[in-house]
Order: sequence, then C-alpha cells, then structure tokens
Amino acid sequence: MDLSSSLIQNAKQSKLRMTKCKSLLGIEPRNINTFHVKENILNILTYTLLTIVVICAVWLFCDISGHRDRFFYAKRDSVALDLSLSHTQEVLLRSDSEYRGRNVNCTFWDCLNIYKCEHDTLKVYIYPLQEFLDEQSDKVATTLSSEYFQILEAVLNSRYYTSNPNEACLFLPSLDLLNQDVFDKHLAGPALASLNFWDRGENHLIFNMLPGNAPTYNTILDVNVDNAIVLGGGFDTWTYRPGFDVSIPVWSPLLQQAESLPAHATAHRKHLLIVAQLNLLPQHVRSLRELARSSNSAEQLLLLGACENNELITRCGSMHHAKRWDYPRVLARGKFCFVGRSLRTGQPDLLEAMSQSCIPVLAIDNFVLPFEDVIDWSLAVIRIRESEIHSIMRKLDSISNVKIVEMQKQVQWLYGKYFKDLKTITITTLEVLESRIFPLQARSSRKWNAISKNSRSTFNPLFLTSLAPKSQGFTAVILTYDRVESLFLLIQKLAVVPSLQSILVIWNNQRKAPPHLSTFPSIAKPLKIIQTRENKLSNRFYPYPEIETEAILTIDDDIIMLTSDELDFGYEVWREFPDHIVGFPSRIHVWDNSTMRWHYESEWTNQISMVLTGAAFHHKYWSHMYTYAMPGDIKHWVDDHMNCEDIAMNFLVANITNNPPIKVTPRKKFKCPECTNTEMLSADLNHMRERSACIDRFSKIYGRMPLRTVEFRADPVLFRDNFPDKLKRYNDIGSL
Repeated sequence: MDLSSSLIQNAKQSKLRMTKCKSLLGIEPRNINTFHVKENILNILTYTLLTIVVICAVWLFCDISGHRDRFFYAKRDSVALDLSLSHTQEVLLRSDSEYRGRNVNCTFWDCLNIYKCEHDTLKVYIYPLQEFLDEQSDKVATTLSSEYFQILEAVLNSRYYTSNPNEACLFLPSLDLLNQDVFDKHLAGPALASLNFWDRGENHLIFNMLPGNAPTYNTILDVNVDNAIVLGGGFDTWTYRPGFDVSIPVWSPLLQQAESLPAHATAHRKHLLIVAQLNLLPQHVRSLRELARSSNSAEQLLLLGACENNELITRCGSMHHAKRWDYPRVLARGKFCFVGRSLRTGQPDLLEAMSQSCIPVLAIDNFVLPFEDVIDWSLAVIRIRESEIHSIMRKLDSISNVKIVEMQKQVQWLYGKYFKDLKTITITTLEVLESRIFPLQARSSRKWNAISKNSRSTFNPLFLTSLAPKSQGFTAVILTYDRVESLFLLIQKLAVVPSLQSILVIWNNQRKAPPHLSTFPSIAKPLKIIQTRENKLSNRFYPYPEIETEAILTIDDDIIMLTSDELDFGYEVWREFPDHIVGFPSRIHVWDNSTMRWHYESEWTNQISMVLTGAAFHHKYWSHMYTYAMPGDIKHWVDDHMNCEDIAMNFLVANITNNPPIKVTPRKKFKCPECTNTEMLSADLNHMRERSACIDRFSKIYGRMPLRTVEFRADPVLFRDNFPDKLKRYNDIGSL
C-alpha cells in the first residue's frame, strides 16, 4: 500500500512533464488514479516496474529536450532559412536596464576567432527570423525593416551564405538594429545574448546605420554588442576600431527612385557648389548664408532649404533663389555638393550627392568615410575643416576644370560599383571583411579604385600596397634644348646605373631638329627622343605613355656630376618613400618680415623645404596630377614665364601629402663646369626674383603654405664609417 501510494504521488508530479512531451512522444499520458492498488501483488509489481521505466524514460527525454534549442543547429548539418514572416519564432526576454557598452579594445587578433574560418572563402550564417518580446510587457524589441530585409536577402543569395553553422566563419543575426530610433535598446542587448552561438559576440556582425539617441547622439550603437564586429554608418575616429569594424554608408530611401546621370552629363554644370542638406548645424548654416550674400559667391553658390510642406523629395530656394526643386535631381546642377555635420555624424546626403555625380565637399571633422580602408576618397571627395567653411568657395575656385571632370567620373564610378543599392553595399561590406580574413586573396588598392581594367590612369602612391619592385627600375626623363655635348655625356653616365630601365629625351627646341638617333651614344638601355610642339618647362612632367615604370627621374641635361652610386641610392630611397619627391639639389622658403612676403633662398642652410626637379625622383602619379589637376593657373603661369616648374611640383606634392621632400647624399654643388652661364636660365638676375614671387603667388592660390621644412637628409648606411670600401654598398658618394 505504501509503495503504490508513493508511485501515485511520483506519477502526479510527472504528469505535467509528460503532458508537455505528449506531442513529441505521440501518446496520451495515462491517468494514474485508475490504478487498482488492491489487485494481485504480481500485477502491482509488474505495473510498478513498468511505471518506473516509463517515468525515467519520459524524464530523461524531456530533460534533453529542455536543452534541445541550445544544441539543435549544431547537431544538424544545415538549416533551410525562410525569410517569410509567417515562420517567425517568438523569444521572451527580460529587459536589461543597464547598458554595458561594447569592448572598445577589440582588434582583429583578439576578438575574432580566425579558426572558425577554415575555408578558402568567407562563409556567413544567418539566424532564423525571431520576434523578441519583453516577458512582462510583451513589448517587441525591434521590427524587421524593408532595408534590413534587403540586407539579409543579399547575403542569403550571395556566395557567402551557408546554412550550416558548423562551417560558418561569421554569424549575422536577424535582429534589425539599423536605426536606433526605432528599437528598444534595453531589449536589444538581451536579444543578442539569447542567440544560440552568440558567445559574447565573437565572429558576429551587427549592421547599424543610425546610432545614438537624443540628446547625445553617440557615434556608436548604444547596445551591448560585446565583441561583435560593428558595420556602422556613423563612426568617427574615436569610436572606429581600425581593422576590426567596417564603416558603411547611411542609405537613403530617395535613391530607389533617383537615376544616376550618364557620363556625358557631368562636364558642364551651372553652380560651383550646392547646399541642400536640411539638418545642418546652425553655425554652419549661418556661415553658408554669409557666403551666399556675398557678391562673389551669389551666382556660384546655390543654397536650398526645406519647402513649406517639408517633403524630402523637394527643396526650395532661399536668398536669391525662390524656385522649387526636385530632390536629389537638383544636385545634378552643381559641380560640388556640401555635406556637413548634423546631430548624427553619418548622413544619407553623401550617397544622394554621389548618385548625381556631384563631388561631395565634406565638412565633418574626424568622420570615417564608408569603406575607407580600401577606397581612396582623395580621388572623389574634397575634405575641409569645419572651422574653414568660410573659405570654401575660394578653395573650390582653385580646382581646375580638368580635375573636376576627373573627380566627377570617379564619384560616378564609385557609386555604381559600391553604393548604388543595399545589395551592393552589403556585398561590398563582405568583400572588405573577406580581404581582411584572407589577405592573400585580397584585391589590390588599384583594383578597388580603378575605373576600368583598361584604364591608363595612375594612382596616389600613398595607397600603394607594397614597394615598387626593385627590378622595375626607373625611367630617366631628360629635358634638353640644344646642349648636345652635355646631353650625350649625361646619357653615358645614366646608362651604367643598375636601376635604370630606359631613357626618354624631351627635345624642347622647335627651331632645330634633334640629332639623329644614330649619333647618340651606344648604350644597352632603351632610348627614345620626343620633340615637343612648344618650348615649355612643363613638358618634363607630361605623363608620356613611353614611361612604363612607377619611378621617374627628372634630370636636366647639364647635371653630369652625379655618380652611378648616388643615382642608384636615390632610387632606393624613393622606393621606401614613393609619395615623396626624392632628389639632390635642395632649397628653402623663408618669410620676409620687411616685405611681408615669402622669399626663395638658395643658400646652404640646416633646413630644406624643396628638392629641385632638375635631379629628382618622383612617382608618375605626380606627373599626371601636374598636367591635369594643377590648381588655379599655376601651370599656365609657369609655361608663360619659363620658371618655377620645380617649385610648382613641390607645392603640389606637399599640398596633397603634407609631407616634405627628401634630400639624398651630401652633394650641394650642381653647376655644369662645361656650360657657360649665358646658356642657363638660372643665370638671369630676374630668375631669382621671379622664384620668390612664385612662392608668394602659389601660396595665395593654395590658400595656405603647404611646404614643410625638415632638417635631415638620407645617406647610405656605413657612408661615413671607417670600414673597407668592399663592405660598403655605395662607395662613390660625392661630398659637395
């Protein structure tokens, strides 16, 4: 009797567990109260034994099923993902009132488990759709937006998707965190933590375009994402974790209706600058209105604001313009479009401007541009400091039309390649991550930024992925007029330099034909002569198609004193610093307080700020920039006055890179002993006066003094050490 009572009590306690599992077992739980405890002892013992077995089996099965959700996907090879909302799973959460932030110290090496990425290609697993609810209020943590649905769909249909979490390198939650204004940040953290493979966010991706809430509007998501990779649209340099996070653009719904302009429609535009952003900071609006009122900028600057109906697809004129404009189509009327700081750092105005091939003028300090790790934005965006908005028109006026057209084409190409829709943005984001995880398969910076495979355009040496191959060598470009003897002697000296690849003679005399090629010295390196149509000093910087090397040595025909070791060492220094001008004769610019002007100084001092291109190495990119993108009228002024082309090149490089030139070897004397002074342009007394005037004129065109002063030069290792010459790589280095 006691035994059966005990069994009945145990069965009652197990009844709820059995009921929970009845659908899984396919049986109905039996009613324990129907037992007859007064039956035959044998029947009681038999039934007791069976009951114990059933209870144990049911308890064990239900205990395992309690943990089934945790390990279910790990046990299976794959899970078919269904993005239809009818199959959404509900998950109950407890609101987290404490914001713990994220791991701000995460790097690629300590917050990413690279051992999960064992395959040759990046694999991404997407969590099934789930609806996260507060267990107390039934409040939904977030709803799935059409934008995030497009992102999930893009990954699902890409080569990166895998339905097997065991082979996944990265994990993408189905939780929509794109816009912090529309989800509950106190539920978002627990929702992420409830994911099956969360593991403190390791190898997880979080898409977010609009971080922060009023009134602070942080530049990073106010959700505890632990060690997850944030793909964010509002990063500044303080919150961005380089090499770990990915900066993405803020998408604009207006771009779904907007059409990009064809290439032929970008050349001629009425306005120099258009300002159509609605949410600019008040102080920036005041500065722009002052510019619009000025007589010089009234016609060039189109300042637009919101219309009375506050529709996003229209803009209304202010100041001198009262017309209503369609937006973003109106941006196609401007060469440049202003993108300034608002409450949030990232703005959709950037993509809206790019969709109309309008060059963005970015006035947001410390803003991390989309995909900045791989895209060379200097080819497509003008950046100015927020404190310099008052001088924006003067800076834009100094940009040549040739450079404007080139930048417009780059903007148009970048938009179509990486930003035209959410699918393209998503795939580009995964490509950036793939290049980090599998660096040997990553595309080069040139491929990320090339307009086409057949393009002959050059690229900023700041973004070269590696040093130029030593075997490539350099091309010597000799500018000459009529000094045949010194030209031939120079060619003979250059021919024995080991790193020389070819020689290009630029014959700048139109009244006299160059000597026949058969009369030139017989050398083992390729030699070609080009006779120019006009006698211009800028001819030495033209990007001739015959130049096949990255490095160019521009050298005058009377620089015959440099040795083979000096030239070879100069090339080696350039390989280490391809964005600098590297050369031999140096000069300095100084400020004259008596005249309140800049002065050109050729005396030997402890400082240098220029290296003369009469004997200097530079990247062929700078020849392209000098010819097609020189600010203002500098190039025409140089050609008209036959002076200062070397100063102009130093200004150009310093303005873009903010780096000084590099002088190599101690040699300071570069006068030609065989040449008479009357043959040299620099012998004219007015020559030095003009060079001082050049520096003063160029600084006004640039709006600043870009030249940088340094107090060092590069010499070979062991150059002055008391070692046997056979141990030194460069022995023949001149002292003066």
